[in-house]
Amino acid sequence: MAAAREIVIVGGGHNALVAAFYLAQKGLKPLVLERRAVVGGAAVTEEFHPGFRCSTVAHAGGPPLPSIVRYMQLAKHGLEKLESPVRLFAPSPDGRALVLASDPSAAARQIEQFSKKDAEKYIELHKALERTGAILSDLLTLTPPVIEKPSKGDLWKLLKVGRKFRGLGKKEMMRLLRWGPMAVADFVAEFFETDLLRAAVAARGIYGAAMGPWSAGSTALLLLRAASDPFPVGNSAYPRGGMGALTKAMAAAAIQAGAEIRTGAEVEQIVVKDGAAAGVVLRGGEEISAKRVVSGADPQRTLLGLVDPVHLPPSFTVKMQHYRCKGMAAKLNLALDALPTFSALKNSSEGNAALAGRIHIGPGIDYLERAFDDSKYGDFSRAPYLDVSIPSILDSSLAPAGKHVMSIYMQFAPYRLKQGDWMQQRDALADTIIKTLAAHAPDLPGKILARQILTPKDLEETYGLTGGHPFHGELALDQLFTMRPLLGWARYRTPVKGLHLCGSGTHPGNGITGASGANAAREILNDLR
Repeated sequence: MAAAREIVIVGGGHNALVAAFYLAQKGLKPLVLERRAVVGGAAVTEEFHPGFRCSTVAHAGGPPLPSIVRYMQLAKHGLEKLESPVRLFAPSPDGRALVLASDPSAAARQIEQFSKKDAEKYIELHKALERTGAILSDLLTLTPPVIEKPSKGDLWKLLKVGRKFRGLGKKEMMRLLRWGPMAVADFVAEFFETDLLRAAVAARGIYGAAMGPWSAGSTALLLLRAASDPFPVGNSAYPRGGMGALTKAMAAAAIQAGAEIRTGAEVEQIVVKDGAAAGVVLRGGEEISAKRVVSGADPQRTLLGLVDPVHLPPSFTVKMQHYRCKGMAAKLNLALDALPTFSALKNSSEGNAALAGRIHIGPGIDYLERAFDDSKYGDFSRAPYLDVSIPSILDSSLAPAGKHVMSIYMQFAPYRLKQGDWMQQRDALADTIIKTLAAHAPDLPGKILARQILTPKDLEETYGLTGGHPFHGELALDQLFTMRPLLGWARYRTPVKGLHLCGSGTHPGNGITGASGANAAREILNDLR
């Protein structure tokens, strides 16, 4: 048996790396154990065809909280942010191009081509999201309180958030309370009359979720994301070198602070003795004893897979079995001989510059809802919603000279298919995605040199995402804040003493913000004190 450790962290995803850094800063020297050959979890950059690299899974998640970026000094460890002046390009069914610049005023001028009223409302929405985001951003770094018995510290922190909330004024306070449970389709309809613009904004409320735009509570997800970036259609920035460059910088910062990271070290079991975490057992039999164990894996993998259920209360086990983490997303990465030509940009003044941000394929609210409908009945969408990036436009290191990589996030692809399995359907899925995109860029198929398709099953087996869910569990109203992952267990602790969670299955659990890891580290340090 290896020497006892103060803290062992299971998994090397971005939240685990953030937690490792914060704990190492306090002299605890945590050991991070990652089963793959590289750290990063779903935030990695990998070569999928000779000379072609891209963010294999997550390509636009986050952004990481500025406070975490500053505290970890990630710029000193090689992190460089790239961002196009264009946030989003969405082709219209009538052949026009909706191009939204990062500057809200410039975006509004583009929207005027569709509707002058919508241009004004776009500025209004951006300002509203800035105001509400300033309040909700405090919730991202807040440990959810115990509902039955909130501590004095919990009450004080909630009071500070409440004061900011009251500062909105009665009208905006009531509006925010009304927005949360709304379907995002109703939310965007309050602002815009152009269906394409409605869909481009509404997509932020269903991204990564088993929800369509008419699903109740989808606005809450949009507002949660606006807390870290108030731009109506979301973030388009990414690190030079892909998402793997972000987690590489995080790993370097954690190591410098005193953490140790081992790759190729798969944890098979979390050891529990006398009701408390006592270490881990690796594949191959090596046992590492530890005073505390922190898991960056999803809650189900941790508590139903790595922990023997005999150590958990039966009622807790039943609830965890019903924790929803069946994914609806797939990913297609393409190696391209040249940039595709989008028909909608032929007469646009933006030209190919519009392709440097994100590309939204989902021309209307009903289109998005129909895409979701397919998944309800166990089939992948035949006309899917796509979120597309061509990062090689700004980052030439990802592809050979003159060539490009295209990263395509697709919804909806249910984890369980009604007919067949993903081994049989993977090529059909890739063909459907390419066909959908080719309707807007007819020359795309002829420019494809290679493709990599990742089904929900691949996301589970290769990247350790139970159910193929990119966020470690459904981001729905009943699985957010004090109920993430379960009511009564939202404070990064588990029924096993000394076993903590720090992954995206905990609050706030949204994208590559790193907030879950930082929050968990704070609670672990509080326990140690």
